[in-house]
Amino acid sequence: MIQVFPAHTRNTTDLGWLKSHKNFSFGDYFDEDNVGFGVMRVCNDDDIAAGRGFGPHPHSDMEIVSIVLSGAIKHEDSLGHVAVTGVNGVQRMSAGSGVIHAEYNASDTEPMSLFQLWFMPSKRGTEPSFENVTYEPEAMKNSLLPVVTPEGGEHAAKIHQDMSIYLSKLEAGKELVFKQGENRRIFLMLISGKLSANDAVLETKDSARMEAEQTVAIRAIEDTHFMLIDLP
Repeated sequence: MIQVFPAHTRNTTDLGWLKSHKNFSFGDYFDEDNVGFGVMRVCNDDDIAAGRGFGPHPHSDMEIVSIVLSGAIKHEDSLGHVAVTGVNGVQRMSAGSGVIHAEYNASDTEPMSLFQLWFMPSKRGTEPSFENVTYEPEAMKNSLLPVVTPEGGEHAAKIHQDMSIYLSKLEAGKELVFKQGENRRIFLMLISGKLSANDAVLETKDSARMEAEQTVAIRAIEDTHFMLIDLP
């Protein structure tokens, strides 16, 4: 089963300095029929003005992933981590037993945009941790590039959950086939372009939630940039 969620159906918050498109219930937006997908709880598409951001605030028992699309984000937390993550970069914070962090646009002159993704961890109360990684953009070309995995790696962040996040830039007319085991889900977010996933068609910033689709054929109708999440 594939459900397509057009971009215009997302809930949008515009605070001037922050424009956030929310795919699931978050903050002051609550829909009891849209509180998550499997272990996924948040997928916010955020644009943050220069010099602005989120001040110190607490988290616990959540895996928080930020994928930078333009500009750069600065992270600070109560564990002493300070890091800047830019385009072709991913940061992962495991809130575990509890952590306070802040995130800001690293530039005083340029806006930034990113996906903020939250996932339930496989275990509660673990030790908090943070990391950021970079990946080679060419490795996305006509391929599914893992940037977050349970094992982690030199160019992939390690997440405390049985799931993986892939990024791809698929040229028009090319096709990728993704296969997974039974009783798993796929969340597909189209960053730009137009594609088909089996019988479903997605355009820029549309998303799809897939269940019981063990094989998904993704074909680029136009040059396409997308994110695929394989999760329980």
